[in-house]
Amino acid sequence: MTQFVYKQIMDDLKSKILAGQFPDMRLPDERSLSEHYRVSRSSVKRALARMEHAGLIFKKQGSGTFINPLYIKNESIFNYEGSNLGVTDNFQMHGQKPKVKVISFEVILPTEELQRDLFLGPHDFVYKIVRLRLFEEDPFMIETGYIPIKIVQNLNLAIIEGSIFNYLEEAHNLAVTKSFLSVFAEPSEPADQELLHLKPHEPVGVMEGIFFLDNGTPFEFSHMRFHYQYMKFNSFVSVQER
Repeated sequence: MTQFVYKQIMDDLKSKILAGQFPDMRLPDERSLSEHYRVSRSSVKRALARMEHAGLIFKKQGSGTFINPLYIKNESIFNYEGSNLGVTDNFQMHGQKPKVKVISFEVILPTEELQRDLFLGPHDFVYKIVRLRLFEEDPFMIETGYIPIKIVQNLNLAIIEGSIFNYLEEAHNLAVTKSFLSVFAEPSEPADQELLHLKPHEPVGVMEGIFFLDNGTPFEFSHMRFHYQYMKFNSFVSVQER
């Protein structure tokens, strides 16, 4: 375990929490965890800090670290817990990450709306990528993304069948760290009904927005259409005193 030690600790603790291995809803102290995982206490501290920030646990001064009861009941498939905002890393169900099926992949000129949203000129070509996300064989989301070619010139089918954000980080040392998202619902369209196995009277959930690189550059405009049964997101809010 190298620089990702804390992430492995987090994943293991989350699995144990969901498996009911802490019936008293209390985690072992940092020293015990450090000895159990055979890592430094700084790695344990970082893992617990990330989990606390995400609302999975909370610390009670003088008493220890406790599991958030709402996390046990969490049915959301959408949980941003790291620095990478990609769907592949942050959407999961019962510990399972989604599969990807590429529907279409092409290069187009940007519409006026895309020029505005991604700060492009009329001749700045963009990739248009349409992907279907599935858990096992059950589709839950149609994702349409638009990425300027001037930011990434060499996207190909192999890359978009995986995590584009991870590729960006590993191959180009760029990270997507900010986003502005809108979430709403609307009547399903024929394409939704076909790909998401919806009935004509059933609605579709929509999440769309802009993802930004850590240097502030708009990287992608994304339009995601969900099967309504998967449209449940949780948020943890921490208010600081001023």
